[in-house]
Amino acid sequence: MKTVESLIAKEKDGTLSFGNFTLAQKSKVSDFAHEGDLYKVKTFNEITKLEKNGLFVYESVPGTSVFNFSTNGDVTTFSVTGKEDAQITLELEPDKEYEVFIDSSSAGRVKTNLGGKLVFSVEAKEDTATSVKIQKV
Repeated sequence: MKTVESLIAKEKDGTLSFGNFTLAQKSKVSDFAHEGDLYKVKTFNEITKLEKNGLFVYESVPGTSVFNFSTNGDVTTFSVTGKEDAQITLELEPDKEYEVFIDSSSAGRVKTNLGGKLVFSVEAKEDTATSVKIQKV
């Protein structure tokens, strides 16, 4: 199974990897410093959640492992693994339209709500990472 054993890690390319969907009990890491920001991850088999400087960034139900997470406002990319299909929520710009790509195929356009939440689902697999790209239209 492909997971992040340390719960959160900085990759050589500067991206973040986080989450462990195999854990039976909730585990968390707080105050993980990365590029001047502090991250907090909470994860186990039922949920994975990432916060940046106390603000919501990512949540999946059930829990997932996320690899090479990167966001610059216009584009968010990452790969995800999990035991089963997962609903993912991201915090992006409020009231904007984004196109969701899963394994390089467009899954359609989604508009964020007034709080900036974008919700979509992926068919997560344990041993093969599913790539996700969210692009502001």
